[in-house]
Amino acid sequence: MGINTERDIAANLQIGPTDRGMVRLFIEADGIEIPMDFDVDEAIEIAEEIRAAAAQAEKISGAK
Repeated sequence: MGINTERDIAANLQIGPTDRGMVRLFIEADGIEIPMDFDVDEAIEIAEEIRAAAAQAEKISGAK
C-alpha cells in the first residue's frame, strides 16, 4: 500500500480550529473517527505541502 494505491473507501474530512488554538483535521470513515491536532506552525507547513502536491498533480494531469 502506498500513495499511488487506489482504494474504494469513502471518508469525510473536516478541517477547523479548536477551542485550544490548534488546527484539527478530523477524518471519519466506516465508523472510525481520527482527530489530528496540529499547532499553527505545523498546520501552515501541512498546508504548504498540500499546495506543492497540488501543483505537481496539476503538472502531471495537464490541468490548469
